[in-house]
Amino acid sequence: MSPATIFGLCGAAVVGLGLYGLLVDPRPLRKLLAFNLLGTGSFVIFGVIARRGAGAGFGGDPIPQALLITAIVVSFAATALAVALIFRLFEVSGGATLRPDGGTDAAAAAPDA
Repeated sequence: MSPATIFGLCGAAVVGLGLYGLLVDPRPLRKLLAFNLLGTGSFVIFGVIARRGAGAGFGGDPIPQALLITAIVVSFAATALAVALIFRLFEVSGGATLRPDGGTDAAAAAPDA
């Protein structure tokens, strides 16, 4: 097995773990971490695909590298926004989970005006 194949298989395994965590765990922070794991696995797979083209004798293409760097920056910004939203949910409702009926705990505890 070549190193590119091993990296590709590891990237696929990371995507699978992220997808499993995204589907199974109901807590928002763990869903966010699983979504980040899913994205990281796709970054690895995309990087392996770009590297295999360069390893096959073709010239190194800077476009996949630029796309990966941009994707990492966008992923970081989206993660920061999601963490801020989860933190705000915790401040408002006193917990970082949502009720199954779609409401928050704060909506049930708030007095009627």
